[in-house]
Amino acid sequence: MKRLLIVCLGAVLAVSVLCAQGAERESKKTEVDVSTLPPASDKAGVTYTKDIRPNFDQSCVKCHGADKPKARLRLDSLEGALKGGEHGKVIQPGNSAGSKLVWSASHLGDADFFMPPPRNKAGISPLTNEQIGLIRAWIDQGAK
Repeated sequence: MKRLLIVCLGAVLAVSVLCAQGAERESKKTEVDVSTLPPASDKAGVTYTKDIRPNFDQSCVKCHGADKPKARLRLDSLEGALKGGEHGKVIQPGNSAGSKLVWSASHLGDADFFMPPPRNKAGISPLTNEQIGLIRAWIDQGAK
């Protein structure tokens, strides 16, 4: 009987800890004011290979390429970009304003996810509003 009581109390404690961790994660969700995002480019027919990959090669692939991709996020291929990383998907095709990749590149939301990070060791400059606008157009056009 004592064992059963101990097991039940342990299970209740474990469930309580998991619920508290989930609530903490929920409270850490960052609200992003999407009205401050750079506007999407009006360029039609934006593709990963032709338009986006050159920007990613310049600003992202050093850390998010094939060799030890940070946060397991790879931006050196369309498949990798759409797959996302350890924090989930970063691109919502058709919804650039809801895409974490755009928030991070725009330095909005949680500062821990700003990309490239301010004062990074590689000296990579932030993307320009025009580059972010092109990424937004690509995502809004279906991220192809």
